[in-house]
Amino acid sequence: MGRGIWRLLVAVVLMVGGVGCDVVHRNGGDVPRHDVKASNPPKGLPAEFTRGQRLRWRACADAGEGYECAVMKAPLDHRKPEQDAIDVALIRKRATGPERDRIGSLVLNFGGPGVSGVDGLPKYAGQYASLGERYDLVSFDPRGVGRTIPVTCGEKAYEGSGECAKRSGKVLPFVGTSRTARDLDLLRYLLGDEKLHYFGVSYGTQLGGVYAHLFPRHVGRTVLEAPVDPTVDRVEGDIEQVKAVQRAYERFSRWCVREYRHCPVAREPDPRAVEGLRKKFRDQGDAAHAISNFLDSGTAGWKPLAGALTDAVERGDGTRLMRKAYDREPGARAESASASADNGTSALVAITCADSDLRPGYERAAALERRLADASTVFGKAWGDSVYLCYDWPYDGEAATPDVRAAGAAPVLVVANTGDPTTPYVGGRRMARELGAGVGVLLGVRAEGHGSYPQEECAARAIDGYLLAGRVPRDGTRCG
Repeated sequence: MGRGIWRLLVAVVLMVGGVGCDVVHRNGGDVPRHDVKASNPPKGLPAEFTRGQRLRWRACADAGEGYECAVMKAPLDHRKPEQDAIDVALIRKRATGPERDRIGSLVLNFGGPGVSGVDGLPKYAGQYASLGERYDLVSFDPRGVGRTIPVTCGEKAYEGSGECAKRSGKVLPFVGTSRTARDLDLLRYLLGDEKLHYFGVSYGTQLGGVYAHLFPRHVGRTVLEAPVDPTVDRVEGDIEQVKAVQRAYERFSRWCVREYRHCPVAREPDPRAVEGLRKKFRDQGDAAHAISNFLDSGTAGWKPLAGALTDAVERGDGTRLMRKAYDREPGARAESASASADNGTSALVAITCADSDLRPGYERAAALERRLADASTVFGKAWGDSVYLCYDWPYDGEAATPDVRAAGAAPVLVVANTGDPTTPYVGGRRMARELGAGVGVLLGVRAEGHGSYPQEECAARAIDGYLLAGRVPRDGTRCG
């Protein structure tokens, strides 16, 4: 996701509960043959995961017509693959065009962390219809999410790190982005692709970047849209984010004053207007999170936001605004397409804390909280609690920032909106740079909102041109 971890945590914690259990299986069992595998299996895995495994694709129970589901066996611990194995939940929609035109599989990650790809593909496949003519569209539940060793941290909702350790302690050490990236390489092989073709959104760009670092020679046509900044730690990323969402709110406010005689916000946004709304919500940060979710939709969200604020400010009715605080529909797709297995919040926290080694002491945490408040008069306080997200997590995190250096990889197209309120444009520049010269290719899009595909025509043409025809845009190309 963008680095505003607390946004989804607040939005989901009151809506979903953690169900399911730690599903860990011993290795063994044969899988019927179906699809042809690639010739370059991941190194170091026993044959039962590679040559001895075939994916059994069957009609999904609840995804609708045209979708197939399967389970992939993967090592619980890639360092000790001979021990326990896990089931990774998969879904695909076969290419709709002629077989002779099929390129391979395109693996999609819709963001998060904590977002189910098995649930997400049926919701969002229509947005990738042009790509789905020549690719099998494939997605999956990452480790800890949905149907893949789901992390649970409470009876019905997220109840803190202690409950995570109590209920899911067996699997907590084995979730995280680098471990999921290794699952991705096994998936690539079993799908029959010599190289991974991949489209990642928001947090999915971090997963794609880590995969490129670990397996540069296996990188195929890859798009990273609305990229996270791999050069800053979690809280520094949040500080950049609240500045970006503040700027987006100011642009909305200026537009609102021009368009409406009685705009519910001032030309220069007044934080007191948001403060006055908070008492109408279940959580003090809900109003700010709701506004941010509207802004994620770009200019398409501005008119609905003006209406929701008018209801709240002038009529005392915060219903529409509150609904958006918990919105999990497209427009905030990278943040909030939560798993139907109802563990989105628990998975978000577990993956975030597995990736990040940020464990500030109380004094430093308080200072960081003040910096967030100072970074945005409207949104800073609402983002402040994210500082404490991994405060007492029972395991160490992997690193301050993800390593995405990918020397020798094929070109990776990095697509960033100049007005993105969730993953600021500067993060796209840094992602392209960190991938390495000749690898990271930046496509800038002059647009509001979190993500631009397929609604921004110029960006969509460039992305389709790369994924379908292999045409790499010139680094630094601008759309809009």
